[in-house]
Order: sequence, then structure tokens, then C-alpha cells
Amino acid sequence: MTNLLATAQYVLSGNKKLRCGFTTGSAAAMACKAACRLLLLKEKLTDVSIITPKGFIASAPVIYSKNPANSAKSVRCGVKKDAGDDADATNGIEIFATVSVIEHNGENSSGVKVIIDGGQGVGRVTKDGLDQAVGEAAINSTPRAMIEKEALSACFEAHFSGTLKVVIDIPRGEEIAKKTFNAHLGITGGISVIGTTGVVEPMSVEALIGAIEAELNVAFAAVREKTVRPLIITPGEYGDFFLKNNFSHILQSVSVVKCSNYIGDTLDRAVNKGFSHLFIIGHAGKIAKIAGGIFNTHSSVADCRAEIFASHAALSGASTSVVQKIMNAATVDAMLDILQNESQELYDSTLQSISEKIAQHLARRIGENTAFAYLSFTHQHGTLFSSDNLASFLETLKNFELLQKTY
Repeated sequence: MTNLLATAQYVLSGNKKLRCGFTTGSAAAMACKAACRLLLLKEKLTDVSIITPKGFIASAPVIYSKNPANSAKSVRCGVKKDAGDDADATNGIEIFATVSVIEHNGENSSGVKVIIDGGQGVGRVTKDGLDQAVGEAAINSTPRAMIEKEALSACFEAHFSGTLKVVIDIPRGEEIAKKTFNAHLGITGGISVIGTTGVVEPMSVEALIGAIEAELNVAFAAVREKTVRPLIITPGEYGDFFLKNNFSHILQSVSVVKCSNYIGDTLDRAVNKGFSHLFIIGHAGKIAKIAGGIFNTHSSVADCRAEIFASHAALSGASTSVVQKIMNAATVDAMLDILQNESQELYDSTLQSISEKIAQHLARRIGENTAFAYLSFTHQHGTLFSSDNLASFLETLKNFELLQKTY
């Protein structure tokens, strides 16, 4: 069994071996299983295990709690989440399930109904576009299915027919939610119970892209019925800061999604969802990589900033010594200083050459049916390369509510 435990699995990150864990969804399902078995089968488990959707076993000691309702028809059990070596704000939190018999139809009856809800520390959905409807507890579809599966299994074994209610609560959920993007997504009052595989893989690309997809869903839900459906995409905090300081008038009405290093994946999903106008903005250290056809900008995947600046400088007439200096530079600002010290003409020509290549790669990735513009900057040099249509594009974003009547 040990080899099948989720917490006995590892992923490689560079030269590091990182231990996997289990999701909040798996923890909630385990808590439900322990409570159901005690309530219906009078079986008090020391440890509880489930099979996750990924096929590995999640297992944890059971935490027994006095049921707030103090009723023979209700039991509350919990487990502590183990996220492995993932940098997860929810690692180590206690997740409880209170299982109650709402209606018992008798031994000779058939049929079971399981009602699943969230209690203290589980967020509530307040915006369209998320996995659950507005007003529902933020317990996603896969965890709901896992919780229901464990409840139904205990009911079948106990020959129980009737209605069970399972309420998931996370005592520290509201406190931990402040460290997440939940409020931005429209989830208030606590954290989400999530997980599509039941297993946490440290630094999981799938989890990061899943979070971006959730943001895209919320952003698209806000403009779904409109003719012009704009979106701003930025890798992270630098872009967000630049936007707030230079384009605050646009931010009042257009959603912003942070894509981290996954520019390509975010563009693909934004196009497929139906956004009509995409504005890509970010630090030149990230955006310049697009000129090399690089759409995952993490340095461990590709770091060709120097090669891109050096090759375009050479195309613009730079001498061999200038190209060598650029190749030895550590930052984009240092590369720009080298170009500017040589001549303003070389500086401008190199940036224009890079910009044209960025436009080509973005057009190929985004396709013909979605309008786009881009802008890059550094804090030292300000705005650098940007698309030729930037001014008119920004005017469209600024007035997109009004343009619904004319497009």
C-alpha cells in the first residue's frame, strides 16, 4: 500500500525531489467517510483512506470532534491536510465533515439522497463563471463527487435509505482565504474545496493553469453577452503595477488576468472562450521572449533575452563588440543601456525589430478572429516596444461599454 500512497509519490523540480500530497477535496472526502462510517456503521476509524481520482490512496489520522448539534443523528469528523512539499497556504489545516441524517426511510425502503454544503471557513460563490453557481458553497464538482461517493458507499453498506446532509467546515478557512485570490475570483467567507485529481503535485503546472482558467471563466462571464469582450493579460505584479499607474481609466471596466509564465496557455484559453480583444502587457524581460516564439517564459524553460536582443541588434547594424556586450549582459535594462550608449538610432531600430517579431508570433498564436495589442516596459527605461495599433486599441478598451451599440 505504501507505494500507492499519494504522499509517497514524488515529482522532480530541477534537481530537487519534491513529495506529493492530497487536496482539500480529498481531505473533505476522507472526513466525510470517517463521519459516515461512525454514524451509520458505528465504526470508529483511527485512520481513514480513500482512492483519489488519480488512482493513488490518500490517507490520514481521523480527528474526532464533539458534534455542535449534540445529536445521535449527527457526527463530525476531520482530517489534517498534507500538501506534501507544495507551497500551499492550506497545508496542515483541519478540514471537517458533519454528517447528519435528515430523513430515514426505513430498512425496507430504497434510495439515498446526499446534500452537500459548506459551513464555517468554506467560501461562497458570488460571481458567475466559477465551477459552482452563485450562492453555492465553493466546493468544486470533483470534490463533491468524491464526498458523495464516500457517503453513498457507507449508506449501501449500512442498508440506509433516506437523506444525508454533509456540511464541510474549515475552522481556519476565512483566515487562510486572505492569502489566496479567492476574493478576486468572487469567493467570499473562506477558501475553496478543490482538486481535480485528488493529489497535490508540488509546483504543479496543471494547478497553476487551472487557477488561470478559473480567472478567465469569471472574466468572460462578465462580458459574455457583449459584442466587444476585452481582456487584459499580464504575467504578474510588475504589469499590474504599470497598469494601475498608467491605464487606471481602462481598469475600471476591463478585467485583468495574471498569467504568470504561461502566456501561451492563457492566450489559447482566452481565444477559445471567445474574448474579442486581448491586451498583453508586461515587463520586457517576459514580453521580449515572445520575439523568439517562447510562450512559457519561465527561465528554466527558456531564457533567450540576450540572444534575442543581440540578434536583433546585429540585424540593425550593431558591431560585433556591441553584440558581445549584449550577450554578456545580465538584465534587459543592461542590454538597453548598451544599445542607448552606442546610439539612439541603434536603440530604436533594435526595439522596432524585436517588436515586429513579437507581433508575428502573437498573430500566429492568437489567430485572425481575435484583435490584440501589446506593450512592454522596464522601470528604468519606461515603455519600450508596443504594437502599431496600440492607441486605437486602448481607445476601444476605454470605451467598450459604449461600443456595444455600434459594433
